[in-house]
Amino acid sequence: MGTLHEMVQEAASAHCNRIAVTFNNGTETGVSTLTYEELLSASNGLTNLFRSSSLQNEHVIGLFCYPDVNLPLWVLSILQLPSAYLPLNPEVPSVQTVRILDRCKLTYCCIQNELFQQFQTDFSGHLTFDICAEWPTQNLTLVRIHGRPSTEDQNNGMKAEKKAQGQEVLSNSVIKTSALMTDCQRQLAYALHTSGTTGQPKIVRVPHCCIVSNIRHLRALFEVTADDVVFLASPLTFDPSVVEMFLALTSGAQLLIVPTVIKRMPSRLAQALFTRHRTTILQATPTLLGRFGRRVLQQEVLSAGSSLRVLALGGEACPSPALLRSWRQEGNCTRIFNLYGTTEVSCWATYHRLSEMDPAHLTTDSVPLGEPLMDTVVEVRDDKGQLVTEGEGQVFIGGQDRVCLLDDEESPVPGTMRATGDWVTIRDAQLFYLGRKDRLVKRHGQQLHLDAVQQVVESLTEVEACAVRFCEGNKLVAFIVPSPSRTEALSTASSAHQGDQDLSKPNKDPVSSSPSTSINHGNPAVSSDDHQRESGGDGAIAPAGLQRSIQRRLSDLLPGHAIPDSLVFIPTLPLTSHGKVALGELKMMYERHRERLRTQKNKLSPDTLRKRLQILWKETLGLSEDVPVGAESNFLLSGGDSLQALRFCDSISVVTGISSAGLLEVVLDGSYSDILSHVTMATFPEELDLDTHVASKRQYSDSNSPIPPKRQIDPFMAVTSIRPVGVALASDTRIVGYVVRRAGEVVKIGHTHASENISTTEKTTKSNWMNTSPSNECVIQQIESAKTALTTPVDKNDENEKPPHMSGPPKNSSDSVPCAASALQTGTSKDSLSLRVRWSSDTGRCVDASPVLLVESVSGAATVFIGSHSHRMQALDLGSGELRWERVLGERLESSAAISACGTLVVVGCYDGQVYFLRVDSGETWWTFETKDAVKSSPAVDPVTGLVIVGSHDGHVYALNPELKSCVWKHHCGGGGVFSSPCLHPTLRLLFAATLQGRLLCLSSATGAPVWTHSGEVPFFSSPCCSSSCVFIGSVDRNISGFSHMGEMLWQFTTNGPVFSSPCVVSAPPASNQRLVCGSHDGCVYSLSCTDGSLLWKFQTAGKLYSSPFAFHRLPGGRQTLVAVASTDGTVWVLNGEDGTVCASLSLPGELFSSPVVWEQTLVLGCRNDYVYCLELTQDPVMKSA
Repeated sequence: MGTLHEMVQEAASAHCNRIAVTFNNGTETGVSTLTYEELLSASNGLTNLFRSSSLQNEHVIGLFCYPDVNLPLWVLSILQLPSAYLPLNPEVPSVQTVRILDRCKLTYCCIQNELFQQFQTDFSGHLTFDICAEWPTQNLTLVRIHGRPSTEDQNNGMKAEKKAQGQEVLSNSVIKTSALMTDCQRQLAYALHTSGTTGQPKIVRVPHCCIVSNIRHLRALFEVTADDVVFLASPLTFDPSVVEMFLALTSGAQLLIVPTVIKRMPSRLAQALFTRHRTTILQATPTLLGRFGRRVLQQEVLSAGSSLRVLALGGEACPSPALLRSWRQEGNCTRIFNLYGTTEVSCWATYHRLSEMDPAHLTTDSVPLGEPLMDTVVEVRDDKGQLVTEGEGQVFIGGQDRVCLLDDEESPVPGTMRATGDWVTIRDAQLFYLGRKDRLVKRHGQQLHLDAVQQVVESLTEVEACAVRFCEGNKLVAFIVPSPSRTEALSTASSAHQGDQDLSKPNKDPVSSSPSTSINHGNPAVSSDDHQRESGGDGAIAPAGLQRSIQRRLSDLLPGHAIPDSLVFIPTLPLTSHGKVALGELKMMYERHRERLRTQKNKLSPDTLRKRLQILWKETLGLSEDVPVGAESNFLLSGGDSLQALRFCDSISVVTGISSAGLLEVVLDGSYSDILSHVTMATFPEELDLDTHVASKRQYSDSNSPIPPKRQIDPFMAVTSIRPVGVALASDTRIVGYVVRRAGEVVKIGHTHASENISTTEKTTKSNWMNTSPSNECVIQQIESAKTALTTPVDKNDENEKPPHMSGPPKNSSDSVPCAASALQTGTSKDSLSLRVRWSSDTGRCVDASPVLLVESVSGAATVFIGSHSHRMQALDLGSGELRWERVLGERLESSAAISACGTLVVVGCYDGQVYFLRVDSGETWWTFETKDAVKSSPAVDPVTGLVIVGSHDGHVYALNPELKSCVWKHHCGGGGVFSSPCLHPTLRLLFAATLQGRLLCLSSATGAPVWTHSGEVPFFSSPCCSSSCVFIGSVDRNISGFSHMGEMLWQFTTNGPVFSSPCVVSAPPASNQRLVCGSHDGCVYSLSCTDGSLLWKFQTAGKLYSSPFAFHRLPGGRQTLVAVASTDGTVWVLNGEDGTVCASLSLPGELFSSPVVWEQTLVLGCRNDYVYCLELTQDPVMKSA
């Protein structure tokens, strides 16, 4: 197969006159080049000089240097001896370098002439050495290291004896003399020390045969030609540099080298790579690539006209496809590869080319590790060492010739397989990276992949880059570099008006009334104090809107045990010299951040700020107090590095108390005066002649506000024994009444036989209701509609229910009919409606769950049950809003509750994986059932058997018997968590469930046996809803679909956004008039025919629609259908169900994800400003025009 230098010699013969190496020192005129002929001639000359100095038998020679135009010839000269080169980083502490020299038994070292004085100063106290030769033309000095005795030798009293014998090596544990070299050692190409980020640092010695196959395969894979420009992105101490260097030099291509300081200046580096030198191949860690920033990535690196042909990402987990798409400008043709490997097996082991993806999904996808490279064997084994073909395991890499020597190993064993410490999961024969084995942890009793959490955070549009790690033991912290565009917009709003939080939490001090104590009973690791006050990053205060936006998105995408406890905003991720995240530096940042939160900041004046900035500059750079700081001084050119720049930004943030977008870029690229100007403008925006006025958001004290003040609740409030009127205490007693849930579901409960004829009771109840209130006709219509939808059997002879004859399901579109109504339209009836707040209840955190109402038939008493992110479950009187009882459960509550068939238990799923059965009268726990992951699904209750059926993120659907406190059956849905809520057809005894991997299942409600499965390619967040003949569901690919009960797709309607909203069926005789109402992220409410999916009307709101509509009948006693729906902009809408015109609306001070529930003239829903609201729907006389 040959050696690296033989491959270069071959390429040089074919391309002798082409440029082999270009070195750009960052200035307009500072470009040096070497042709292949010059490179080969100079390297041959230096090799002869080495041999004249008796170096030809040395197995490893050190190379102490910075990037330089001569770097490739230094490396080639060593290889041609033949010897292996050991790169030494001048920037690391001398003690660490001495340790490497000791372990590698180094005798000779080549030092770049400019660094000889530094080498002498740094190592004179650790080593003794002689100068063997100085070669000014090659810019190199050769020294012979005599070293010092090892610690063990000192203990044995051998120091004097070894000096007398003139021993030339530091120890003799592996290679005793050069005369004893093995054939394999003569074939060594280079030696490296691992960074220790993947375990204990190791010395790795790499034979030519182990790395050459890597170069050959990647050269063919990337289709490298002599016209390519390959950037040496990696430092010489990081093994990808070997691939970069020899990928170019063995192909006749051009190797581009820049100084280390330029690599730390993103804008200058981008200009050098893509403006001046038209780089075509770039290999980098994702973190290093992310340092360019989204703007530079889109406009230069991955622009439509970018010169970059190949982008190879490796060394860290590959970014999600969604994040990569956000970095690319439309029309960009760069081929992107995911490379995976370890230093212990000579660089790369697998590759995967990312193809063009479908439109961005709302869930993050992983990128597979791909196929093994030439001569490489990849295996996955479990903890017992057994091969894994499906599921999780650790990666092992090796091959006949892919074997390196580690530490004291003397000779390789062909076919050795090395454990990597990397954990993967195998799906469909593809390997997907989960993380380092030491980053797979148990948290709150559940397995957590820190790298998977990091990937989800990075997928958010608000996030430029992210690192996730544990701090202070068990505190999960996400270090976030905000996206500049989002940060600037939010910073402007925050500086102009800091009342954003006050609007969503009226009349509440964010710290003093924080409900952290009660929350921490359930989860000590999660602190409300952290969420409320840790809005600053790395010693700075981030805009509250950004903090809440990210937390809200993470709540949608992550299970409870995976959501970070704290978000720390930093200007950029600190990197090691290898381009990986410096975890130790992050820990120091977090400690400084916490200290800042504890310390009262002093007020600054512009003059004080200027003086403190000078002090910080000198302290960070280690300058004496009397050294003047020039206005044009550059931080890096004054002796600073990237980590010092981060510390400088950190110190500025601590002093000023703000996190300024773009500060790091100014520090790296600008002058001292630029930094002073930037910090002054960010700290004292009032000094600017700008109109930053933002209208104050209304408080309840304003006369026009419809929102009452927030009612304070004691966070230590215990469960009360207040008994709602008419609610049973004994578990064997049944409550006769109705349960009202989201999407228009009204179910009769508490009768001896669930299938009992409902008409007699209804007649009696209807008579009583009609005598007491004219508005109760609305309630009767709800019950009759529910009865029609749920109890009418399928009539195969009913022509009106037959789907149309067609070869495939009809494809409808939201654009086929114009919008029937807008936010400004009003109802056309002779009486208009209005909404007003009757009461509100503070839950302590945002409320995404939907309420469930329990209405007792005899007394008419009604209770609202609802949970929130504060872990609280509340029972509230529907009429007055009085808090009957409150429970604090183990984690946040997003699942909407259900009522058991007997009416005595309220059932709710929790993020801690538990399903709680609580007594409706007191909130006391009757039973808990544990699943293996978070439960966001809302339970369905079988009125015949009394089983409670619920889905979990562990991928199962469970049927639970609350009376026997047992699981009757469970069914694994074949992949993906069950986020949506199951839907039960009580007469057909069928259960419909959907998963986040796009599977819609029909199961037997009695046994859980599968009846049919529809497999799609996109997740289902929407819950299925069934009518007498069909089942309906929305999906994130923008479609609302109708299926027959036997699984045949009847029709599909396409909206203009993902559909999380669950359909609501509106029943009206005859059956052919059944229609459904559903919302979409495009902000529209759609009314569709259940028969063929044709559009009847649509209504455009001002926000997105996550919530499910609720259909009911107009009061007092009319047959007009109304639809209640909530949009994320905080507006509650009541629409005319016939044409979509607005009958009433009300804006609430927070986003609305909760679905409204209507009973009589009241509407109840949760809000993300921490409240549950009860709204009253009233009639107003229409004002006639004059």
